[in-house]
Amino acid sequence: MSEFRFSEKELKKVSYFRAPEDNRIVAIYVRGDFDEYEKFPPYLDTEEEIAHLKEAYRGADPDTERRTKAHITEDHWPLQIIMLEREPGGTTLPHYHIPDRELPKLPTRHQILICQRGSAQVGVYTTSGTHLGDVVLRRDDLILMVEGHKVVFLEPKTKLIEIKQGPFPDNDSADKVDIKVNN
Repeated sequence: MSEFRFSEKELKKVSYFRAPEDNRIVAIYVRGDFDEYEKFPPYLDTEEEIAHLKEAYRGADPDTERRTKAHITEDHWPLQIIMLEREPGGTTLPHYHIPDRELPKLPTRHQILICQRGSAQVGVYTTSGTHLGDVVLRRDDLILMVEGHKVVFLEPKTKLIEIKQGPFPDNDSADKVDIKVNN
């Protein structure tokens, strides 16, 4: 997401939680039924990018790519959310990713929660304790959190997948900072 091609208010299936003091993004919620691909187009501005697309994705064309691939996060973030929707036979050739620059040192670990089953309410907080809002994660929904959060499980056997930056510290207390919530 190098640049928004929309107003955030136009989005129905993605919500950005922003800190009131400086408008920084604190969390991004993506609904499981996301389909707003054309608002988050991939980079296909040069002949080289188009040639790479055709080679790496078995002849994919730029128009299809714009309708089926969405870069949701800002380019400089250490965790990226890219939504893909493909038809049977769609192929990405074998590959891996390398950093093109040193990864940034961050004050917090970015974390993603994906709901596989049931539901959970996630509260979004700044590190200074400002509550920015809540979302209810349902099957296939996800949220990327850059700062604070609280999770309340709402249904029996709710199953969340948690993905966060590593390496994990030696113990849990070295990883967590409790937030004093502002009222």
